[in-house]
Amino acid sequence: MKYFHESILQQTRLSQMCGTQELFRDRYEIVRILGRGGFGITYLAKNAVLPGQPWCVIKQLSPKVTNTSIWEKAYERFEKEAQTLAKLGSHPQIPMLLDYFEVNGTFYLVQEYIHGYNLAFDVKRNGPKNEAEVKQFLKEILPVLDYLHEHQIVHRDIKPQNLLRCKYDQRFVLIDFGAVKEELADVCGNSRDDDATNTFVGTIGFAPPEQFSLHSVYASDIYALGMTCLYLLTGKGPLEFAYDHDNDEVCWQQEVNISSNFGKILGKMLKISLKERFQTIDELKRALELEEYAPALTECLAIQTPRVINKTKAKEPTSQMYLPYVQRTAIAIREWKEKRREKEAYNNLKQCLHKVK
Repeated sequence: MKYFHESILQQTRLSQMCGTQELFRDRYEIVRILGRGGFGITYLAKNAVLPGQPWCVIKQLSPKVTNTSIWEKAYERFEKEAQTLAKLGSHPQIPMLLDYFEVNGTFYLVQEYIHGYNLAFDVKRNGPKNEAEVKQFLKEILPVLDYLHEHQIVHRDIKPQNLLRCKYDQRFVLIDFGAVKEELADVCGNSRDDDATNTFVGTIGFAPPEQFSLHSVYASDIYALGMTCLYLLTGKGPLEFAYDHDNDEVCWQQEVNISSNFGKILGKMLKISLKERFQTIDELKRALELEEYAPALTECLAIQTPRVINKTKAKEPTSQMYLPYVQRTAIAIREWKEKRREKEAYNNLKQCLHKVK
């Protein structure tokens, strides 16, 4: 029970420091609580010993462990995941990890503070987004998800509250990785007889079914991203929708005003069946690119086959009768124009098909 009691005392102590001049670890001034969760508390703080006292976020992770050997395994997992976060922080859309440490059985991550607002706040303040705005959101957020997946990281908790729009440069930043929490939950859960739901990491409604079984895959993030798009389009959370009793899929089609092409993409992102969902970010990006050029492809297919002049018949009169110079010139000009139209139509078709590819 030693580590469990110490972590509770540590949480209480840090909360009591909010708004005071007392410094945590002789450097961090705790300003206020930003949020609470099943694994701990997140605080807004200042680094009082650095010039300008820069803002930072302190995530306090308190695994409920009563066994010393299990706690040591949890610490090993925490340290490993923290080092991974440190490497990922080089990406401009991921907060930089500034420090990590353990105090009296409690783990801490200190990260860069992003000045801005999350997408949930944006939708509540400005209302739902239209199709073009949601597509633009996907263009901006897909590169960071692609980056994570390339490093074998599944975020596990994509939702509007974890997507921040930076105040200074308007970039989207992805926060609150569930990977560290799930690693701790896994090792700590093995020491108890609790149900698997007690170690679930994610947000109900945004997380797909496989995540409840602790088998998150890259496509799990794609499902959560699809639910986030649905929230942006409607302003409604996952639990506010009706669900199909036959396949458990969300009934969203009548709630949005989007094109049929984009609707097919969103529908595939939201498939309950893993086999029917997009498997990778690359697949999703290709589908969006193809959808973007769909109007051009339709235009290409609508181009009529150029009319071909029967040149044999056109030349017959010139071999059988005399034509004045002016008439012969007019015929030559018409033939030249027809050839130019054929060439232009062919080049346009090539350009359209190149765009679609």
